Amino acid sequence: MIEEYYLELSTLTVFTKAEHQIHRKEYQTIKKFNFTPAQFGVLETLYNKGDLPIGQLIEKNLSTSGNMTVVIRNLERDGFIKKISNPKDKRSSLISLTSDGQKWIETILPEHYENVHSIFSVLEKEEKEELKRILKKLSFSQMD
Repeated sequence: MIEEYYLELSTLTVFTKAEHQIHRKEYQTIKKFNFTPAQFGVLETLYNKGDLPIGQLIEKNLSTSGNMTVVIRNLERDGFIKKISNPKDKRSSLISLTSDGQKWIETILPEHYENVHSIFSVLEKEEKEELKRILKKLSFSQMD
C-alpha cells in the first residue's frame, strides 16, 4: 500500500526539509537583531501596510489571537509599536509603529531582503515563478 503513496510521501518529506532549511536561514537575520519571527512579522507588516487593527495583523501574519496578544504587548513594552484610536471606529484601536520601531525595521529590512535573495538565488527566475504557482495551487486546493 505504501508504494502507492511513495511519490506523495517523498514529496512531502522534501518539501518539509526545504521549508525548515529556508526558515532556519531566514531567521538568522531576525535573531541577529534580537527579534522573534513573530515580532519581526508584525514590524514588517506595519511598515509595509501602515496602521492596522489587531485582527488584520493576526490574518496577515498567520498567527493566533493569543500569540499576537503577547507579541503586541512585548513590542509595545519595548517601544516599537503603540496603540492609537481608530478614526473609523472609536470602539477599536489600531497598532502603529513608533519612530523607534520604524528605525529598527528600516535597519533590518535591507539585510533581511538580501538574506531572502540568497536563499532563493539557487533558482532561476522561471523556477521561482513555477514554485510560486505550484505552492499557490496546493494552498488554494486545500480551502474546502
